[in-house]
Amino acid sequence: MSGKTITRADLCEAVYQKVGLSRTESAALVERVLGEITNCLERGETVKLSSFGSFVVRKKGQRIGRNPKTGKEVPISPRRVMVFKPSAILKQCINGVDVADEAEA
Repeated sequence: MSGKTITRADLCEAVYQKVGLSRTESAALVERVLGEITNCLERGETVKLSSFGSFVVRKKGQRIGRNPKTGKEVPISPRRVMVFKPSAILKQCINGVDVADEAEA
């Protein structure tokens, strides 16, 4: 594993290289896609990208937590959290399984 982190700029550059839009148009496209995903998640909607995975917003109720330094119990307020669930195809890809080979089996 290389440990490289892909940034927005990297995504914009990839769109520029592979799609053929200008750098400005590529950056605007990436920002629009990410903005739309963000807006949907803010509204509590699930974002499902076929062959990639789903972003799901879950509600967590109030609970009692513990301060690890002091051991004192503290209330943790209710909140929403985002969870990513990768698709089976993405799981196969990251584990080096060729999807075409799986389809033939």
